[in-house]
Amino acid sequence: MRLLFAGTPAAALPSLVGLLQSRHEVVAVLTRPDAPAGRGRAPAASPVAQRALAEGLEVLRPRRPGDDDFRSRLDELSVDCAPVVAYGALLPASVLAVPRYGWVNLHFSVLPAWRGAAPVQAALRAGDSMTGATTFTIVEELDAGPVLGVLTEPIRARDTSGDLLDRLAVAGAELLVQTLDGLEAGLVTGRAQPADGISRAPKVTADDVRVDWAAPAMRVDRLVRSATPEPGAWTSFRAQRLGLGPLLPRPDLPTAPPGTITVTRSQVLVGTATHPVELGTVQPTGRRPMPAADWARGARLGEEVLG
Repeated sequence: MRLLFAGTPAAALPSLVGLLQSRHEVVAVLTRPDAPAGRGRAPAASPVAQRALAEGLEVLRPRRPGDDDFRSRLDELSVDCAPVVAYGALLPASVLAVPRYGWVNLHFSVLPAWRGAAPVQAALRAGDSMTGATTFTIVEELDAGPVLGVLTEPIRARDTSGDLLDRLAVAGAELLVQTLDGLEAGLVTGRAQPADGISRAPKVTADDVRVDWAAPAMRVDRLVRSATPEPGAWTSFRAQRLGLGPLLPRPDLPTAPPGTITVTRSQVLVGTATHPVELGTVQPTGRRPMPAADWARGARLGEEVLG
C-alpha cells in the first residue's frame, strides 16, 4: 500500500522505521509544525520530521490538517492508508474520507480504556497492572473508532511512563505493520468498541503533577513515576519549584507528618499520609538533576517541609 505516515514525537519513530522496512511504501510524512525546544527555545523539527528528512521523504507540516493546501497535496499523493502514531492534532472529516483504507491509529492503551492524549500516564497513575496498544480506524469521535488489533503489556512495579512507553512503542510498531498487512490482504476488519469500560486520559499539565504529600505514599509514587520524564513531577521548596524523579516508598520506616523532610547520612525521606518515601533524583530551579542526598547537603536543610 501507499502510505502517508502521521506522527510527531520520538514514540512514533519505531512505527515509522517499521513501515519503512515493510512491504508498504511510505510516500510522505505528516507531522506537527516546528516548535520551540531546548533552553534557547529555538524552533526545532519534530523527531519524526528529522527522521523522515534523513530518509529523503517528503514532510508535510500544516498548521492545521484541514488546511486547503494539505488537503490538495493529500489528494495528489493517492495514498491507500494513513497510519497515525501520536500525531497530535484532530483530523477533520474531509481528510479522514480520503484514503480508501482510512487513517489507522496506534494508541497506547487497550481501548476503550484511557481514550485521550496521555494513556500511559493515566494507566500508571491509576495503578493498573496491565495495559497495551490498540490499532483502530480513526473516526470523528476521539479514539472511538472500530478496533483492528490489540496487544497487551504488563506494567512493572517500578515502571515510569518513559519505560512503559518505550516498550509499547516498539511492540506497537509491529502491531501496526501487521494491521496494515491484514487490511491489504482482507484478513482484518474493524469491530466496534464496547460501550462499557470507557475511561479518559486527557493531556497532563504541570499543575496535575504537583505532589500532594498528604496523599498516601503509594499514590505519590504512582504520580511521580507517571510524570517521568514528562511533564515532570514537582513540589515546592523555599518558595521555588523542586523537580522530583522517581522515589521509593519506605513502609519499613516510622511515619512522619506529610511533607516533613528527614535527612540521614545517605537518604532524604519525606513524610506522607502513610509511610515516608525516599527521594531519588531532584532538580532545583535552574539546575541540573542531582541525587537527593547531594541536594540536601548543599541546601543545608533544617526542620523544613515540602509543599
